[in-house]
Amino acid sequence: MNSTSALLRSAVLVAAVFVGGLTGCQKTAETPAGSQTAAPASTPAKKEVVFAMVAKNQSNPVFQAARVGAEDAGRDLSAKLGMRIKILWRTPNEEDAQKQVEYVEQLVTQGVDGIGISCTVADTATPAIDAAVKQGIAVMCFDSDAPQSKRFCFYGTDDVGAGRTIMSETIKELGPGKHIVAIPGGNQNAANIQNRIRGAVEEAKKHPNVTVKGPYYSKETPQDAAAKIEEVQTANPDVDGWAMIGSWGLFTDALLKWEPGKVKMVAMDALPVELPYVRKGVVARLYAQQTYQWGYRSVELLADKVILHKDPKAPIEYSPLLLVDKSNADQFEQNWKKWLRQ
Repeated sequence: MNSTSALLRSAVLVAAVFVGGLTGCQKTAETPAGSQTAAPASTPAKKEVVFAMVAKNQSNPVFQAARVGAEDAGRDLSAKLGMRIKILWRTPNEEDAQKQVEYVEQLVTQGVDGIGISCTVADTATPAIDAAVKQGIAVMCFDSDAPQSKRFCFYGTDDVGAGRTIMSETIKELGPGKHIVAIPGGNQNAANIQNRIRGAVEEAKKHPNVTVKGPYYSKETPQDAAAKIEEVQTANPDVDGWAMIGSWGLFTDALLKWEPGKVKMVAMDALPVELPYVRKGVVARLYAQQTYQWGYRSVELLADKVILHKDPKAPIEYSPLLLVDKSNADQFEQNWKKWLRQ
C-alpha cells in the first residue's frame, strides 16, 4: 500500500470515530426527561431507608394514631418495594417548638433520608426545615404546616375549611334567633389553630344573628382546656354554643356533667374519650381528622419522593373530615383499637 492510500485509510477511520461520537451525544440528548440511568454494577443498591416523624407531643392520641400509621406504612412499603423502610419517632413529651428544632437538627446529623413534621410553631421550625433540605433531606409537613419553608409538601386537614364547618354546624344546631358562640383557642402560636379560628370567624360573619366570643386560649391539655371552657361558660352564661375548633377540653370527662343540648356543641376530632359526649348528647356531632393517615400517607409521600423520585401531584394534599355521631360512634371506636394497638 502506498503512502497516499495509507493516509486516506487513516482519514476514513478518524471520520468514522468522529461520527460515532456525535451519534452517541445525540442519543444522550434525546433521552426522555426524568428517565433513570442504570447504576454501575459496582454500586450496591441501598438496603435501608430511614424516615423520621416529629409530631407535637407524645400524649395526644391523634399523634399516637399517626405513629401507628407511619409504622404500618413502613412495614407495608418495605414489602412492596423490597427494601427496609425504618421509622424513627422523635416527638417531645409536651409541645415544645424548640425541642422539635433540636430533634430535626439531630436527625440531619444522623443522616436520615426523610422527615415528616407537625410544626408546633411554623416560624420556629422553618429554619431547621430549610437547613435539612439544604443537606439533601426530603422534608414534608403533616397536620400543622410551615408554608414558608422549603418542605416539599403538606398533608393534613384544610384548617380554614374545618373552622367553617365547625361553626356552620354549630349554628345549625342553634337554629333561628340570636345566639352567642364561643371558640376555644388552644395554642395561639400554632398555624393550624389560627387557620381554624379564621375559618370559624369568617363563617360566623355570614350570620348577623350570631355573636362570636373568643377565641379563649389555653394549653392543649385536657385539664387546662376543660377548665378554661368552664371558666368562660360560668362568666358568660349567655353563651349558648361552642364551636370546638379544637376539642382538647373533651379529652377528659369534666364536661360530661353538662346538661345535654342546653349549650350546643360541635367539635373537631373523634377520639375514644370524646365518643361518650356524642352518645350522651352533650356534643351534637364530631368531625374526625384522619389522624392515622397523617402517619401512613406521610410515609407514602416520603417514599415516593426519596425512593421512587416522584414529586406529589400538588404541594398540598387535604384529607376530608369524617362525620361521627350517635349512628356510627360505636363503629368508629373500633378504628381506635387498631390505631392505638389495643
